[in-house]
Amino acid sequence: MIVRFAELIRYRELVKNLVVRDLKARYKNSILGLLWSLLNPLFTMLVFTIVFTFMMPNNQISKFPVFLLCALLPWNFFQAALTGCTNSIVENATLVKKVYFPREVLPLSTVLSNFVNFLLALIVLFAMLWAFRIPLTRQVFWLPVIMATQLAFTLGLGLILATTNVFYRDTGLILGVALQAWFFLTPIIYPIDILPTQRSIFGLNLNVHRLTYILNPMASIISSYRVVLYHGAPPALNFMLRTLVTSVAVLMLGYAIFSHYSGTFGEEV
Repeated sequence: MIVRFAELIRYRELVKNLVVRDLKARYKNSILGLLWSLLNPLFTMLVFTIVFTFMMPNNQISKFPVFLLCALLPWNFFQAALTGCTNSIVENATLVKKVYFPREVLPLSTVLSNFVNFLLALIVLFAMLWAFRIPLTRQVFWLPVIMATQLAFTLGLGLILATTNVFYRDTGLILGVALQAWFFLTPIIYPIDILPTQRSIFGLNLNVHRLTYILNPMASIISSYRVVLYHGAPPALNFMLRTLVTSVAVLMLGYAIFSHYSGTFGEEV
């Protein structure tokens, strides 16, 4: 794995070129171009705000647009990156068959191009923080750690999905359904505090609030964004460390699976 990582570093220019290619292809023939990275989250936020503020006036969440964006932007990055990674090998079949390069370059460039869009979308979030007079505290310096944690988790999962899709092409269809369910199981449009600490399910008393954090790494990651930006507080160190360890473990597992099967990609695609 160390040897493959060193080889990947030698191909960093290829990664850079593929990221630029993905960004150009995404906004080709688009009048507004990169501005869509700002407008898409704004439109989505507007829809959810109308639904949960005006159509459901009992919503007690203060400054709901900011509350929503703190979670929606990381989720959009995660969803787009996973969808792109799943198809990254199959869609570049011609390149995989004819040219040698580390195959992990393809899902990696997909994740990084979506990460660039995420960074651009943060401009909208910071503007909303200013508009709603939510001050940025020194806890904002936790953002690079939280972003690195999400990158590790997203890339690890993306490598697994890219590998699976080479052999089972219905992976993308299953992913679409899974992501939709995952979205509602993650506290994005609602605060995690509303989840019960005790709920009887099939005769078992479960702490749904705690299990959401344990079983859903994205709930932990999104909660960290929200704590730092919306509440202006530091994330709990043990909580952050556990999430980081989980993300690194997923990355190592994904890289091991991808490396094991990547030699057969040319035959399968």
